Amino acid sequence: MKVTVKYFAVCHEMLNRSEEEMQLPEGSTVNTILKQLEEEWPEIAEFYEVMQMAVNWEYATENTELADGDEVALIPPVTGGRDVQDYC
Repeated sequence: MKVTVKYFAVCHEMLNRSEEEMQLPEGSTVNTILKQLEEEWPEIAEFYEVMQMAVNWEYATENTELADGDEVALIPPVTGGRDVQDYC
């Protein structure tokens, strides 16, 4: 089956892409994607515990099963912007 994986924030920066299509075996879960990414970029795993995941615009967990054509979003915590002192 084929799914589209979208990357945001630090995931986008680390992987140097905003999205990609992945071929996965039937019965795959979000965790299948995470393990595949970890093989390419081991340091990305440090964000897994705090990362939000969505499948077809609904929050998901690592155990969420995927279907052909699904869109998976990996959204780590976002930081940055101005310091509070900049406004005082």
